[in-house]
This record gives sequence, C-alpha cells and structure tokens, in this order.
Amino acid sequence: MRLNPYGADVVNFAAELANRPPVSADELADRCRTAGLVLERPVEPSDLDQTLAVIDAWTKVVDATGEHAKAELINEMLARSAAYPRLTDHAHGWHLHYRDDLQPLGAVLFALISVGTAMHLVSRGMDRLGRCAAAGCEAIFADTSRTARQRYCSQPCANRDAVRRHRARQSTSPI
Repeated sequence: MRLNPYGADVVNFAAELANRPPVSADELADRCRTAGLVLERPVEPSDLDQTLAVIDAWTKVVDATGEHAKAELINEMLARSAAYPRLTDHAHGWHLHYRDDLQPLGAVLFALISVGTAMHLVSRGMDRLGRCAAAGCEAIFADTSRTARQRYCSQPCANRDAVRRHRARQSTSPI
C-alpha cells in the first residue's frame, strides 16, 4: 500500500537541489525530468529564482534546532504554497496533486517540497533531515533509513570518517 508518494522522493530531490543548486532554467528542467517530474509548462528563469528561494527556505528547516522550530518553518512554507488537493491522471495513473493546475515549475516545486517535507517529518520523525557528520562535508540528507540513525550523506563520507577515526585512535594508542 503506497500512502505517501510525496515523502522520500521529494525530500531526496530537495536535498540534491540544496547540495548542488541548478544554475540555469534548462538545468533545472533536466534535473526535474530526471527525477520523474512531468513538466506541463516551459521552464522560465523565474522558475529557477523561485526554486532557489524554496531551497533556501527548506535549508532553514533542515538546520532548525528542535521540533517546534522545524514545524513553524515548514508551516510557513505550507501556508505560502497552499492549494487544495486534487486528483489527476496526467501521468502514472491517478494520484493527488497538492497544487493548482498549470502552475509554473517554481510554484510546483514549492508545493511539492513543502508537502513532501511535512509528510516526511510526520511519518518518519521530526529529526529525519540533517547535514553530513563527516568532517568538511556540509551536504544535506533526508534520513530514510529503517533505523533512523543516518549521520552521513553517502557511504563514501561514512567510510572516510571511519578511516579518520581509526587513524586517530591508532596515533594515540601506545605501541
């Protein structure tokens, strides 16, 4: 049973956009298509501007300390992107959209990221967005692990940090 199609995929896409912001409307369109988003209108430079603003607001949610601070920020995003849910069958069968039809891409991403993040946080936990714990890495990740213990953005960062900790222990242990 699939109840939350807006959760994990959307927050992972938001993290990808935050970690590597698009630099042009064409790049944004390509990355949206690659992520499986159906583009119903041409992507304009204003869509890129709005997407970058959405990612900036979303990053503040990621970096907020405490559940209430995160909730307040995501509620502000939800209020600014509010539209009543509607059924649509434009692609991949019937599903819900949390936005008005024929919105420009920037508004679509604002609604998707706001709703998807809210669903992710309430269904998985308010602490399931974060930044990589590896020294020198500031990448954002959405924790979709079963154990709710993700600390790194990727396996290479986890491995580098483990090697760093191991070497630090070796250098301080007596021979």
